[in-house]
Amino acid sequence: MRSVRARAAIGATVVVAVALIAAGAAVLLTLRSSLIDRTDLEAEVVARDVAAQLATDVPPGRLELPDDERRPVQVVAEDGRVVAVSEQLEAISGTSSTEVVPGPAPGGTGDEGDDDDDDPARGEVSGDEPRFSSGAATVDGDRADYRFASVEVTSGERQQTYTVHAGAPLTTEQDAVGTVRDAMLVGLPLLLAVVGSVTWLVTRRALRPVEGIRSEMAAITASEDLSRRVPEPPSRDEVARLARTTNETLAALEASVERQRRFVADASHELRSPIASLRTQLEVGAAHPELLDVPGAVEDTVRLQQLAADLLLLARLDAGERPGGASVDMGRLLREEVAQRSGDRVAVRVDAGEGPEVSGARGQLARVVGNLLDNAQRHAATEVTAIVRSERGQVVLTVGDDGEGVPPAERERIFERFVRLDDARTRDDGGAGLGLAIARDVARRHGGTLTVGSSPRGGALFELRLPAAGRGPAAR
Repeated sequence: MRSVRARAAIGATVVVAVALIAAGAAVLLTLRSSLIDRTDLEAEVVARDVAAQLATDVPPGRLELPDDERRPVQVVAEDGRVVAVSEQLEAISGTSSTEVVPGPAPGGTGDEGDDDDDDPARGEVSGDEPRFSSGAATVDGDRADYRFASVEVTSGERQQTYTVHAGAPLTTEQDAVGTVRDAMLVGLPLLLAVVGSVTWLVTRRALRPVEGIRSEMAAITASEDLSRRVPEPPSRDEVARLARTTNETLAALEASVERQRRFVADASHELRSPIASLRTQLEVGAAHPELLDVPGAVEDTVRLQQLAADLLLLARLDAGERPGGASVDMGRLLREEVAQRSGDRVAVRVDAGEGPEVSGARGQLARVVGNLLDNAQRHAATEVTAIVRSERGQVVLTVGDDGEGVPPAERERIFERFVRLDDARTRDDGGAGLGLAIARDVARRHGGTLTVGSSPRGGALFELRLPAAGRGPAAR
């Protein structure tokens, strides 16, 4: 069964069937028990009536037994002899004796205790609860199942003990239980058919939007058109949330693919220039060695090497590479990076003490600090300021310059890959527009943020916030 509708319909039908069978069995058992109790009560009334006669010393041969042939009575003496039975009783089972022919009563002929005795001694009917048993009896040729009530009684003068067995037929109980059972057997399949059909239709209607989502996803897969979206039902149930989540996933996938395409195109464009320049210089050098521009070739090679390293780092970041868990002193890291720039065009003023540590990859964090310093020095007029401080469980690195700053409308765009503002392009000495994108990606991988604002001196102020050691994702 590959269909959810079929599994749901069959599952619902099975559950309802089990529940109905259990409920029907309980109803039948309760009904049968109630009817048997009523039958027992009828048999007990007859048995006690006959026992009351014996208690007043009425001889067994003169007992007034019920005229109703459906109420057979058998009286058994203490020694096991049958002393009285109902008329037309031909066979009996389930009592203390199967005899149906009465014999003489114990201690006499059965005619003692006639009406001349004005004040007969009164016997005693046993106060114990009557015993009940199931059996059968044949009365006037008709055999049926019965419930028998057995009552013990002691006569008055003779002190003879008898057991009175009185029966009540189970025909009513059997007919009622059979009627209910037959009705259940007929109605159960019909009810299960209705349940299965309704479940099938309801499930089909509920899953119709899912089928629309599936077919649209199949069409998107076949056409590779990520701009398409699956239909969203107007309801607010799980299927609607699934459709919305699917569309959000498609939008994110479309943006990711578009970003990847743009990244490949920009990377190809950026690689083409140094490669073409390097090839031209080598071809000229091969034809005219004296004209070979070795410094230019070296410069193009270094630029190509840096671009390849940036692309490799971005690829690793996109692949979800986790940062290391080493403790890095950001103040010391900043001072080491600045120490390597002693001959740069713009000096860097450092304000960083030892102690503020973060958890992560030292190489990647050094790359972030280096990129921020490169960017600031490229756009600063006279000075760059770098400060490291601790603030509420975070380590904050700020790098500011006194250049022209970044317009508010461009402050998010500069973190995109291969993006350089027009003013930056005219002054760029070889950057490919990847430095700030790499810095923000590394910051996010370390559980931090990288933003840009305005410096007090009018230029740009980049702020890197990272969780202190022991609180970031790398530490966890």
